[in-house]
Parts: sequence; structure tokens; C-alpha cells
Amino acid sequence: MPQASFPPLDAQPAATLLDRPVWHSLTGPQQDLALGDALARRYRPEIHLFAATADDRPEALAALARLLPDQGSLYLLQAPPLCLPPGARVLKEALGVQMLATRSLADEPSHPAIQPLGDADAAEMLALAELTQPGPFLAQTHRMGRFLGVRLQGRLAAMAGERMHVAGHTEISGVCTHPDFRGLGLARQLSAAVARQIEARGERPFLHAWRSNEAAIALYESLGFRWRADVQVAVIEKAA
Repeated sequence: MPQASFPPLDAQPAATLLDRPVWHSLTGPQQDLALGDALARRYRPEIHLFAATADDRPEALAALARLLPDQGSLYLLQAPPLCLPPGARVLKEALGVQMLATRSLADEPSHPAIQPLGDADAAEMLALAELTQPGPFLAQTHRMGRFLGVRLQGRLAAMAGERMHVAGHTEISGVCTHPDFRGLGLARQLSAAVARQIEARGERPFLHAWRSNEAAIALYESLGFRWRADVQVAVIEKAA
């Protein structure tokens, strides 16, 4: 595979797209997974909980309010400060980081047991995500992109895959390892493998991590990912 050549972080043509990655995924490469209109959109409820607005105008926030479920929550994620839609309350707020690949991972070691995951593996993927909590993961989240996994002792030991797709960029997400198989370097090898498949399409990998998750950030830095922006994250629901 040819070596990827990525522009410097300060020369990103898609910078404004990456500031609102949920919106530009739902109005771009993943619009077939979206519900909503020209002002606000969310992923279909079986796919994911992320939602976003085109901007912070009152009419856009009102459109987002209409997408809030009667029961359950939505996740917001963007670099600009978040504005709440009318009739919503915050369940959780946190700060995350957005990181971009700065080098190819074509030469990174690959575990021999890495294999593609799909619909037949959905129940195991969901169980692993619920156990390890890598971030919101639903019954059909795996349909957002290509997922890879490693099976050891007949069990799904670890996985990683693709989540948001912004023009020219694809997010690495769902990286998790069963507690029984930690310490084997599976998260690193799977993250690198997912990055390679993104590179092979001529795209640049990016990812998000909680700003407080120093271990994850250190892992991604060791793979050549660098901080691009802080992102605001909130979980919201309808106010009582």
C-alpha cells in the first residue's frame, strides 16, 4: 500500500468540517443514516445517539428539540461551544479531544488473527462494548463503517472500527479490549489496522478521546495522532 502523506495540522482544508463532525457526517457521507432536515439531524436510533445542528440559530436549535426522543437521550459533540435546544436538559457534560493522524501506519505490526466483523458478530460486539464502555455503542453501530476484531479462545477479545465520516476523513472508534485479554497490544494493533484501511481509501484517520483519558491519548500519540482541537460533549434529554 502506498505511504499516506498528510498535510500539517495547521493546513487542513477540512478544518471547519471537523469542528462539527457529526453535522458534516450526517449531511455528507452518512446522510443515508440520518433523520432530520436542513437545520438539525441525528443518526437513526438503532445506529447511534449523536445529533447536531447546522449552526446555533434559534430555528436550528428548535429543529434539534424536535428530534429529542420522549424517552432516552442524544449526544452532542463539536468544537464550538454548545447551545442547548429549547426544552432540553443536560445529563452529562465533558471535554474531549479530537486527534488527527500525522503519519502512515502501514508499517505498524498487525496481529495475525485480525478479521472483519459484521452483522453476524453484532451481538458479541454490543456485549463487548457494554462491558468495556468505549463510548455509545448500539445494536447497529457497526453499520457506520468497517469494524475489525480479534478472536482468542473462541471469544471476541477486542475490536475497533469506523464511526463518523467527514469528507476526506474517517473516525476510528469503538476501540475496546475484553479485560481477560488486556496487555497484549490488541487495541494498538486494531487501531493501526483500521487506520490502514482508511488510508487505503485515500482518507485521513481522526478520532476522539475523553480529555481525562490519559492512557488512550498516550496510545494514540504513540501511533502518530496529534491534538487538533478540544471538543465539547453533552448528553441531553427532554426536560421533565
